Amino acid sequence: MKPISKVVLIVEYDGSSYHGSQYQSNASSVQGEIENALCNLTGEQVRVHAASRTDAGVHAMGQVISVRTKSVFSPETWVKALNFYLPIDIAVRKAFMVDNDFDVRRHALNREYRYSIWNRPTRSPLKERLTHFVPHYLDTEAMNYAAGVLLGEHDFAPFCSGENGSTRRYVYKAEINRKRDLITFDMVANSFLTHQVRNTIGGLIQVGLGKTKVEDFWRLARSGESGVVGPAAPARGLCLMKINYTSFPLPIDDKETVKAGKGKLTLERGIEE
Repeated sequence: MKPISKVVLIVEYDGSSYHGSQYQSNASSVQGEIENALCNLTGEQVRVHAASRTDAGVHAMGQVISVRTKSVFSPETWVKALNFYLPIDIAVRKAFMVDNDFDVRRHALNREYRYSIWNRPTRSPLKERLTHFVPHYLDTEAMNYAAGVLLGEHDFAPFCSGENGSTRRYVYKAEINRKRDLITFDMVANSFLTHQVRNTIGGLIQVGLGKTKVEDFWRLARSGESGVVGPAAPARGLCLMKINYTSFPLPIDDKETVKAGKGKLTLERGIEE
């Protein structure tokens, strides 16, 4: 019997055409497409596991996915062969061979998301799929001031609804930046509640438009009341940028790959697309 090994993939995708990252029997998903590509390559019917779940229409630049397989290929083959079978809006950026005890979700330190807003009077057809169009000028200074309340460990129930389990999360970064007509909101947390980033930026947009005072945003954020901050901004502006680990994965432009073992990581030569 062939031994089972684990492969970790760094995946980029445009989520516009998918009903989320997680497999669904009656709808297209990123997971479903990756599993189909794996089946075409290896002949195995396997389930993949993602470090962070993204909703319908949400994109990713650095989703981390693992799969257990009996197939043995070089990192170069995993990248190039899977990209041959994957649709044009999903691509494997890097492949890593890891020990079986490496868990992409449980071993993650934090997740980085970015929300992009196109902020000018006229829309941009070229940016339509990847940004949320807001035609009225946004006060990014006020938005940044309001976002300061998010830092640290808090109960983020006001930014979600119907969540099971604890709603306490630790936010390491919540920052608004503007570069001409493009506004980005970067948020880093140990993990995220359902629609947390979209509700957060939706509330901050209201601050930027002058419809909500900073003090009122702070009060709602600390109220403990479920789902009072929003409304949720559209999914198309949201992108999962990166999953951070102790020392894995390496920067995307690095030509080395990482072998993850019990409690430590070692370097091996790898490949990226």
